[in-house]
Amino acid sequence: MPTMPQPYPLLFEPFFQDYLWGGRKLGTVLGKPIPPHGVWAESWEVVEHPTHTSRIINGPLAGKTLADVRTTAADWLLGSHCTAAARFPLLLKYLDCQRVLSVQVHPDDDYASRMPQPDQGKTEAWYIIDREPGARIYAGLQPGVSPEDLRAALANGDVERLLHVLHPEPGDAVFIPAGTVHALGAGLLVAEIQQSSNATFRLFDWNRVGPDGQPRPLHIDQALDVIDFHSGPRTVQTPQPTASASRQRLVQCQKFVLDRVIAPGDILAGDDRFHIITVPIGSARLRYSGGELELSRGQSALLPAAMEKTNLELNGAAVLLDMFEPAP
Repeated sequence: MPTMPQPYPLLFEPFFQDYLWGGRKLGTVLGKPIPPHGVWAESWEVVEHPTHTSRIINGPLAGKTLADVRTTAADWLLGSHCTAAARFPLLLKYLDCQRVLSVQVHPDDDYASRMPQPDQGKTEAWYIIDREPGARIYAGLQPGVSPEDLRAALANGDVERLLHVLHPEPGDAVFIPAGTVHALGAGLLVAEIQQSSNATFRLFDWNRVGPDGQPRPLHIDQALDVIDFHSGPRTVQTPQPTASASRQRLVQCQKFVLDRVIAPGDILAGDDRFHIITVPIGSARLRYSGGELELSRGQSALLPAAMEKTNLELNGAAVLLDMFEPAP
């Protein structure tokens, strides 16, 4: 391993996706440098994937990619328990949903590894930053829906009646394991943590057309292969207490942990694990050995596993999301 600098929070250039359901809130609300024209649906904050790999924009490693650092200094970045990772395992993004997304499902690791273009599976979780009145989330199938029921609804174009509907509030978290049918509705601003995967099977696209005037492709057979018809509806996560009074656990699964920090005085890092952090509300300041960093609304950072304990300050009613891998 090459000689690495003293560990520090890594900042990355965001990568924007201009899907047809996007808007302008990534710029107007979260302060992202989106292009001056068009609709922008996603900001990929921290990612290593064949579609895109994040580039560091601060400190001694500026100009290096996340893949560069992972391949040359895995222990420094990831921690000693996951140095054999084929890519950085998690992806953080922000989504501006101004139109309803397609009804879709993601495969698990086994199925994704056997696709013609292999990928990881995709388990994900959403944190609702803001929502317009009446905004909804489709999260899972209604109880008892069978593959035959779903095929018939797809043929008739009335899939919505089979979907479980949530009406989320700001601060809600929703967990979507691989195999869960889902769609984010219009009027939502969301932070998403997921496996580093772009494996998506589109079941239904609300009978609309893409930018070329043609219906977007559907993947019905693949989707039916991977849907977990026994999982049932998803509900809003109930925050769980942690050892820190300032920290709530929103999601804990085999792929990641999602915590919300809502009070000053929390400690980050220092546990031989990387931490992805982002500030969906307000601003925060990190004080660490070697310096300090101010994160404004919508900014994200990656704390390498080699970082020592880092003090966190939150300004006012700020919220910080902390995402990391569970202990082995």
